[in-house]
Amino acid sequence: MTKPPRTTTPKPRPEPQRSNRVQPVSDLLGNVGRATFRKFGFVQHSIVSRWSEIVGERYARVSAPESIRFPQGKRAEGVLHLLVSGAHAPMMQHIAPEIVDRVNRFFGYPAVARLAIRHGDVKRPEKPVPPPSLKPLSEEMGASLRGIVDPELKAVLEALAAGVAASDEKPKIGRID
Repeated sequence: MTKPPRTTTPKPRPEPQRSNRVQPVSDLLGNVGRATFRKFGFVQHSIVSRWSEIVGERYARVSAPESIRFPQGKRAEGVLHLLVSGAHAPMMQHIAPEIVDRVNRFFGYPAVARLAIRHGDVKRPEKPVPPPSLKPLSEEMGASLRGIVDPELKAVLEALAAGVAASDEKPKIGRID
């Protein structure tokens, strides 16, 4: 006697709770990059994003973490692979115990046992380019922005007004179809 095939429908997943509030992008990116970072050997993505906090600004300028390789079946006593620029590798080799200590303190357990250093070009984060010099605002434009309390918004609006004032042609307002 054969059993008939199951015809039960799967239960629908409950819809996630909506917070109806703005969330920082940093909170959302942690979940997006987690699988990729694990694929390349990082237990946590925060070691990459917070490298300058872990080792200090001086060492972060000349080094970048590449991956952490753990022994088979373990999540401790791994090898942290660092990319170090130019002649800074001997210095990094000299302070390797301190870096291992700082990384382990960051994780809260002995995640790293030693460093493996590789020479290469460390990409530094780009510094924001200052805006080109613009004509000063007219008195009436400055007066209209005086009532804005938020300094960041005020600076953006002043830059926008200066850009419009610096332009020789009149702005074109058209219909978008």
